[in-house]
Amino acid sequence: MEPLEQMEPLEQIVQRLSAERKVRALAKVGSLGTPSAWAGSTPTLLSFERGLSAPETGFPLRATEAGVVRLRFPYDSLEAWQDWEALQATGPLGLLAHCRPVYDPGGTLGRLQRTLYALTPLQLADFRAGLIRQAEIRLTAAQQLLSAGSGTAAQLLVLADVRRLAVECLYPALLSWRHLWAAGWPDGGVRLPHLWRAQVGLAFPRAVDHLDQLYGFGGEREARRVLLATRGLNLVQAEKRARLAVQVGYFDGAVRFVRDAAAQVWRGDLERWPYLSGARQDKLVTLLGAEISPLGPVAAELCRELIEDVRAGR
Repeated sequence: MEPLEQMEPLEQIVQRLSAERKVRALAKVGSLGTPSAWAGSTPTLLSFERGLSAPETGFPLRATEAGVVRLRFPYDSLEAWQDWEALQATGPLGLLAHCRPVYDPGGTLGRLQRTLYALTPLQLADFRAGLIRQAEIRLTAAQQLLSAGSGTAAQLLVLADVRRLAVECLYPALLSWRHLWAAGWPDGGVRLPHLWRAQVGLAFPRAVDHLDQLYGFGGEREARRVLLATRGLNLVQAEKRARLAVQVGYFDGAVRFVRDAAAQVWRGDLERWPYLSGARQDKLVTLLGAEISPLGPVAAELCRELIEDVRAGR
């Protein structure tokens, strides 16, 4: 065995945790150490432990040690997720599908992964239909914002909500046609458009084109405009990740990442839009891509077309 002091921090932590009785399974996650690694890859561990108390924000608990991110789940969840119905309802499917077990003495994590990759076409179709139903419910809720008013606030809120449901529901549903799972990599979000194009761009060009349209991509020029607009808006971590992505050429990924982060952090500002200063409005317009993206009813209609593309697999 390699002396502890000669190991990388990730391997040291794996060895230490493997000896703790409460830790029942460990896996590496993220692109580090894979052919998809890049400058932003982060050493990350997924751990399943006994005796974890549920936090108010829900699992996973997140901790960082010696630069290694650790995502902690209760072992009881891993056991419950052996049932497919429970797994698709509450499990982090992307993380579980793409993780690489390094300690799994009971074989529980390995069995779960085999379940994911052994689903029948009928099970995948049911899974896809469930995601599409969720998307339709969320789209209806977003459209109700327009019935309350057609001002700028409603236009921007609908755009933000449509983007989020597209990423959280329709993108995974589209992947299910190819028995693929949305990347659960902690560093994957900043490269997401590049990933969905690589995974299903050739098979489903209409759906991927609609995903792209929702974000108003514009290559390097738009990415640099967005990064400039983040200043003073408390988006330090998102800006840091996006800036790194721009440096290596993931321009659209950086834009998608910042647009969604801004919509989440500053949703309250969008709701009280008329009361914001002109300078703040201008920054948010740039961050969200309001000048080059579909707004309000146009965004909703584009989302409706995307739903039909995903349903039909086109």
